[in-house]
Amino acid sequence: MTDNEVNQSNNQTVPEQHKRSIRSFVLRQGHMTAAQQRAIDTMWPQFGIDYQADPADLNKMFGRDNPKVLEIGFGMGTATVEIAKRLPEKDFLAIDVHGPGVGNIFKLIEEEQITNIRVMRHDAVEVVENMLSDGSLDGIHIFFPDPWHKKRHNKRRLVQIPFVAKLLPKLKTGGYIHLATDWEEYAVQMLEVLSSFDYLSNTAADYAPTPEYRPETKFEARGKRLGHGVWDLVFVKK
Repeated sequence: MTDNEVNQSNNQTVPEQHKRSIRSFVLRQGHMTAAQQRAIDTMWPQFGIDYQADPADLNKMFGRDNPKVLEIGFGMGTATVEIAKRLPEKDFLAIDVHGPGVGNIFKLIEEEQITNIRVMRHDAVEVVENMLSDGSLDGIHIFFPDPWHKKRHNKRRLVQIPFVAKLLPKLKTGGYIHLATDWEEYAVQMLEVLSSFDYLSNTAADYAPTPEYRPETKFEARGKRLGHGVWDLVFVKK
């Protein structure tokens, strides 16, 4: 990811109490370019999904009965589109709230002629709670969420037991959850959180090799050159 893409992606954050509800993000809106706005205006009717408070028919949404993967926090959408290209047999419901990122993923969908992505601009927690039926997903992706590295901000992290407990019922038996972070202390927390669920099985001893479908971002490559680590976690629902 570019720095801008990472900043957009990392705006997905931990459940915070706000009027007694959980939110999956902190809104830090960036500048929307004319091209991004045009992409939203022209592509939304075909590839955008409006929020509804009732369970959605994912097969009807994509027009086919194929495996469904939820991605929370797609940033500028570069990795999401590349994954969708590498896994054409799967359908991806990509959720983020940030306008420039939404516009950019639509631009990429149009440029790459991708058909297996649908985009939502809404709080992922409400989508999970109200629009996704139990057992409707084959996979869940959360890549490089905001690490909130200051100790006093750790409670804002997205990957914590209460939120993951909302996600996991949506997975089918045999479905997977794939997390990735470049912040080691957050990786440790992610491992502890996922390991706390008895009905999840780790695919590795601790951290998994990066699956072939997840591309290395520019940000990730630069971090590795500087000696920074990246940790992937892939757990499967028993």
